[in-house]
Amino acid sequence: MFASALSDDRVNRRVWRFTLGIGLSVAISALWAWPLAFIVPVFLAKFLVDRQAPTLHTVYELVISMSVTVAIAWLVSFGLTEYPLLLVPLLALLMLWAYYLFTDPRWNFFATMLIISVLLLPYLGLLQPGLALQVGLGLSFSGLVAVALFTLMHLWLPESAAADGSPEPAPGASLSQDERAFEAFRALILALPVIVFFYLMEVSGALLTMIFIAILSLQSAGAKSVKVSLFLLLTNGIGGGLAVVFYNLLVIVPQWPFFVALSMLAALVFGHRIYAEPAKAPIYAGIFSALLVVVGSTTSSMDKEVDVNFYLRMLQLLLVGLYMVVASFFLESRNWAWLSPRHR
Repeated sequence: MFASALSDDRVNRRVWRFTLGIGLSVAISALWAWPLAFIVPVFLAKFLVDRQAPTLHTVYELVISMSVTVAIAWLVSFGLTEYPLLLVPLLALLMLWAYYLFTDPRWNFFATMLIISVLLLPYLGLLQPGLALQVGLGLSFSGLVAVALFTLMHLWLPESAAADGSPEPAPGASLSQDERAFEAFRALILALPVIVFFYLMEVSGALLTMIFIAILSLQSAGAKSVKVSLFLLLTNGIGGGLAVVFYNLLVIVPQWPFFVALSMLAALVFGHRIYAEPAKAPIYAGIFSALLVVVGSTTSSMDKEVDVNFYLRMLQLLLVGLYMVVASFFLESRNWAWLSPRHR
């Protein structure tokens, strides 16, 4: 009975940490609104769900992420995008590295930062060369704010000990190196064609689509990608539907305190589901992430046609999800025996 009570206490503590953290991150990102500020709640939610407490490795991961992001932004700001025969292979190698690292929970934050930087910054460099460095710095600052809030939340509401008094072990990679390389290669094949299409055609207005592709393709870097893609389509569809309700409530009450309060309410509901039902946590976390991305990117937009752009973002989200399902089905139907370590 004591263990059950302790477990309930740990769940409640994590739910409140999640709720307060999301509310604070939404408040800060909405108030100051630097480039890609709306990514802060997404990063923080990922930290709070995937990790137990901040460590020195968290800081180390952040420093590397910021350095690599600024380096990529600097390269694309000074002419790399003018050499597509060099740019595309370099993008592919960096994407492959990101997918490989993402399969290890200890490095998935760095992998997330890397894939967003690799896809987003060269795309901006093609359209507006002077904007890439500014957005790169904004993305790095968003990562810094997310880690700072993650640390603050754990100082405020520290993780309680396990029933036996021992700390929970840090998760490690569940796949072998060969299996991780194989899944990373499949994820690269899944995402690269649409990325090359956007780059070569220089499609304007696809900024959020690139972010969706970056996040969703990471989630597909694993076995059974068809099921994963169908799962992503489902969670993003539900998240998008909730975003419509969320957005229309903000239209009725377009006030900053109401936005923060509504975000905290959503975080409270989803946080309870995430921590009370660990088996279904990826479903609820995926829905909540889709909600944060769509609503956050819309509320931070300075465009006058906000209503039109909101539903365009919804369409982009669904189209990317459909592409992931179709491409994953094609890849799953191929014979990978020559490459897969499971068939050697």
